[in-house]
Amino acid sequence: MKNTPLGWAAHNGHEEVVKLLLERDDIEPDKADEDGQTPLFRAALGGHEGVVKILLGRNDVNPNKLDDDGETALFCAAEKGHEGTVGILLGRDDIDPNIASYDGQTALSLAAFWRHQGVVRLLLGRDDVNPNKPGLDGDTALGLGAWNGDEEVVRMLLGRDDINPNNTDWGGRTPLWWVACSGNEAMMRILLERDGVNPEGPDCRGQTPLSCAAENGNHGVVEMLLGRDEVNPDGPDNKGNTPLSYAAMNGHEGVVEMLLAQDNVNPGKLNKEGQTPLWWAAASGRDGVVGILLGRDGVNPDTPDMNGHTPLHCAAMHGRVEVVRMLLERDDVNPDRQDKYGQTPLSRAIRHGDTRVRALLQAQIALTRSTD
Repeated sequence: MKNTPLGWAAHNGHEEVVKLLLERDDIEPDKADEDGQTPLFRAALGGHEGVVKILLGRNDVNPNKLDDDGETALFCAAEKGHEGTVGILLGRDDIDPNIASYDGQTALSLAAFWRHQGVVRLLLGRDDVNPNKPGLDGDTALGLGAWNGDEEVVRMLLGRDDINPNNTDWGGRTPLWWVACSGNEAMMRILLERDGVNPEGPDCRGQTPLSCAAENGNHGVVEMLLGRDEVNPDGPDNKGNTPLSYAAMNGHEGVVEMLLAQDNVNPGKLNKEGQTPLWWAAASGRDGVVGILLGRDGVNPDTPDMNGHTPLHCAAMHGRVEVVRMLLERDDVNPDRQDKYGQTPLSRAIRHGDTRVRALLQAQIALTRSTD
């Protein structure tokens, strides 16, 4: 990295050398190196407060000058967590705290991401700081703080009257949506306490925070969300999958029980391809969930999807031995039912080579035919 003598002195925090060099008429105090970084930038990067003060005392130093990545002295000081340097820079009336780098991040969003609470506090002390400014991917300081699980940063941001707690990233996901997925119960409580927060806001695929929490088996978060009147416990996403579907396919028995305890959850609800929560549990081999759903009224264990695949078809073709056994114990399951391609559970099992499933199906079919 090519640099000037002043740049090196600033980089290493040599205050006396900086003062001597600035006395020369041939020194350019704002000259950038090959990376576009000025002496002020280098001093801020290292947290050298004395050098920063010296350089800012000059009229010919631009505190908002960008390097080749679009970053300013304030940006890099905030990213590194240099509170003293950030405070000095913010003391300048001409500093712009909202300048974004070429990837869209601001000093505030970087401080929030790296959990620099003191820096966040300093930046939020400026009335002209925009706490809602998104990066190129749509992430805001609140979203990054929530995603990282920094409760103090999130509390500070939510304390701003101008904060929008429902800002979405490029995928339509709010800070609360991310927290629901992560299962951070303490953070979820903080967000739910904020007036105006939307606990039902779906992402671009239509998946709600509840569905995401159910998918990941986050029991505590599911319970909190189910306690909100505005949350639909049976709300489908764009493909028609409900929170129960997601919990079932991933084998989260406790969450399945919690959802089934809701009066307005339909345990036999079809998605857009005709697949039920039981279908998903059977296909995924979730024995415990299959048992729970088979014990519920309103669940048809032989419901086919749009391709004619019943839960038994799916269990057979995927080699889910215990699920096949459980389904064959039901009188309302047809072990010889054909799908739209003329394939039965047995032919699917033979095709996919599971001898245990094949033996179970052959025995049941023989028993059924002998009693007809």
